[in-house]
Amino acid sequence: MIIRGERIRELREERGYALADLAQRANISISYLSEIERGAKKPSLRTMDRIADALNVNKSQLVQIDEGEQSVGLGEKIRLIRESKAMTLSDFAHQVGISVSYLSEIERGNVYPAVHTLRAIAENLEVSVSNLVGRGGSLGAKLRMAREEQGLTQAELARSAGLSPGLIGQIEHGKVQPSLQTIEKVAGVLGTSPCYFIIDEAGVEDMVHLMSTDLRDLLADPNVQAVLRLICNCTEQELKFILDFIKLYKRSGSGPDLEVQ
Repeated sequence: MIIRGERIRELREERGYALADLAQRANISISYLSEIERGAKKPSLRTMDRIADALNVNKSQLVQIDEGEQSVGLGEKIRLIRESKAMTLSDFAHQVGISVSYLSEIERGNVYPAVHTLRAIAENLEVSVSNLVGRGGSLGAKLRMAREEQGLTQAELARSAGLSPGLIGQIEHGKVQPSLQTIEKVAGVLGTSPCYFIIDEAGVEDMVHLMSTDLRDLLADPNVQAVLRLICNCTEQELKFILDFIKLYKRSGSGPDLEVQ
C-alpha cells in the first residue's frame, strides 16, 4: 500500500488547513502528520481513515494499492476499489447479489467470501480475482475459503489431513507452496478436486507460479495432458461420473493397468 502524502498536503492546502488544523481534526500529532505528508512515515489504515474523514474524501484518494503487495487485506482492497468507483456499500451489494451486512463483514475482514461471491465481486469491480487475493496467494485463499465453508478450523483440517496446523496456516497466508501430496490430502478432506486449488483464472503464468515443482512435472507428463484434453469439454455430470469412478477404482485397490492412448 502506497500512502499519497503529497495528495494529503494538496487537499489540506486546498481547504486552507494548516498542519495543526488537520492534525487536530484527525487526532494525530503535527509532527506525525508532517512525516506522513513527506513520505517518511507509513500510517495504519485506521489513521488513514481519520485523515480521510478530516479531509472529507474517500480514503481511496489517499492510498494507492500496490498489486504486488500482500499486506493489504482482501476486504480493504474491495473497499478501496469500490470507493474509487463511487459505489455505496448498498449499491455494490445489490450489484453483486449479496446482503449489505455480508459485504460490510467482508470489507471489515471479519468473513472471507465464498468462491462464487469473490468472483462476482471481482467481476463487478472490473478486476481479476488474482488482483484481489494477491499474486501467489490465491491457492491459500482458496484453501481458506473451502475450509471455512465447511466450518473447519485450521487445526481440524490439519488433523484430518495428517498435517500440522502450522503448515495449513502458512499455505493460507501464501508463505509456502504445498507439494502435490499435500494438496491431495487437503482436497480429500474437503471433498474437492486438487485442480480447484491449482487452476487460477489469472492466466497460465500465475497458475504455473502457484505450482510446486513436482506438480509442474506431473502436468508435463504426456499421459496427464492427454487425460486433461479428454475431460476439458465434459459436462458437470460427466465429470462427476469420472471422478466417482476414479474414487471407486482407487478404493478397490485392484484392476487392470490403464493406459491412455
